[in-house]
Parts: sequence; structure tokens; C-alpha cells
Amino acid sequence: MAATIAGPLDPLRDGLARMIMTKVAGPDPSAERSRVHNTPGPRWFAPDRPIRRVHGDASMFAGGLRALLLQSLHPLAMAAVSAHSGYRGDPWGRLRRTSYFLAITTYGAISDAEEGIARVKAVHERVRGTSPDGVKYRASDPHLLKWVHIAEVDSFLAAHQRYGVKPLNAEEQDLYVEDAALVARKLGVVDPPTTVAELRQALDEYRPELRGTTEARQAARFMLVHPPVPWAARPAYGVLTAAAVGLLPWWTRWPLRLPYLPLAEATVVRAAGEGLTWTIRWALTSPILGDIED
Repeated sequence: MAATIAGPLDPLRDGLARMIMTKVAGPDPSAERSRVHNTPGPRWFAPDRPIRRVHGDASMFAGGLRALLLQSLHPLAMAAVSAHSGYRGDPWGRLRRTSYFLAITTYGAISDAEEGIARVKAVHERVRGTSPDGVKYRASDPHLLKWVHIAEVDSFLAAHQRYGVKPLNAEEQDLYVEDAALVARKLGVVDPPTTVAELRQALDEYRPELRGTTEARQAARFMLVHPPVPWAARPAYGVLTAAAVGLLPWWTRWPLRLPYLPLAEATVVRAAGEGLTWTIRWALTSPILGDIED
């Protein structure tokens, strides 16, 4: 009976898997996965490390969107993104580059991970300029790098704890922050947090610098209201954006002009987010990809 039910669903799952992974990993996701996972050599993180569980879960889709929204609240980080990232002209290319970096540093051979880090650092060295209010910035500034890092770690962890298939216990959460700190140091972050308590403290320390600029609100509108997503996928994407916004701290909402509806977010949005994350996770176990989640 299970085979009879599964049969008609396989084309649906395969099609959904292709649609997701070609956006995330390019036209040949199986080859990309093989390059990351099957290249021989030692890895930074053993198979049982929490970073592998978090970064391999479908909850990362909501976590990644939350991270972008949170990062945009730093005026200098947002100025650099607005002027240099090309997120409007090539959003999928930026997504693929970010996804590859996370995959290669989490699962890849150390030699490939170090090559990926060197490439990102070279890009950071070229990204510099002046914000709309006249403040000079450079992407290689350790202070800005630390903000981007803690916004990502906090977002990935928040999404995993709410939508992950196997949330981390307290010890594992600290180990995840510690794992992520290894990569952060290699990128140039000075003194990254290594526990959840340190992560929370670091976020609090940055709060006086954060505000909702015109560029940040434009970026939020682009991601949430006018994304480059086919109309057929808009309902699912709407659930994803609602889940991501629902994970943001309350104090981020007004600066980005985002709604804060705690009751709806705790019930309707959470249920819809769980359903969408389950669907993505189901799709990514399609035989055409192999087991993407590791």
C-alpha cells in the first residue's frame, strides 16, 4: 500500500526538489553535493557536531531569510550590501554563493573550505565605500564581520529550534555557537561568541548601532513583497517569509516596518511554517538528489 501511495507522489517530490535545489545549488545540484561531500580529505567538523545538524536541516530556509533581515539593521552592513552585493540584479546567484560557502565550510574537505574562505576574504577586501550618511565602511572590518556572523548564528539557531527536525539541547546549542566560531575566526572575526550566553550578549552590545535605514526597508520590501519568485510559488514563499519574520525579535519590527502579531505568529504562522519546512525536508530526500541533508 505504501508503494502504491508513494509512486504517484514521486514526480511531485522530484519536481519540487529540482526547483528548490537549482535555485540553491545551481543547474546540477547532485554534482555540487558530490563535490562538497565526496572530495577526500579531513573535515573541520565530525559527523556528530551540531553545526552539521543545523546547517543540513530544512529550517535553514527560514533562518537564512531571518538573517538577511536582521543583518540589514546595521547601517554600514546594509550600505555595503546595497552598493556591492547585487542582490536585486542577481538574488539567486547570491543565494547560491552563500549556500555553497555554508556547505563547503560545514561539510567540505578542509582544503576546499579554506579556498572558499580565501575567496570570500578577497571579495571583502574590495568592498568599501561611504554610507548615505557619510560614514566610511569596509566589509573586512572585524566589527562588521562580527555583526554579520552573530546575526547569522542567532538566526540559524532560532530557526532550527523552532522548525528543525531535531532541536538542540542546551549543551548542543553552545557547541553549535562554538562550531560556527571556528569559521568566523578564519574569516577575520575577532573574539566571536562561543556560547549562547555570549551570543545574546553580543547582540545586545550591537543594538545601539542598529536602525532601520531607507536601504534596509527597501531590501525587506524586495525580499518579502516583491521577490523574484514565480507566481505559482508565491503562496509557499509567503509562508516562508511569515515564518522568518515570526522568528525576529520584537524590537526589529518597527525599524523595518514589519508587523508584530505575537498570537498569530505563535499559532497560525508557526503551524504553516512547520508544514512548509516538513514539505521542503520531504522534497530534499528525493532520490534524484541523494540525501541532501546530512
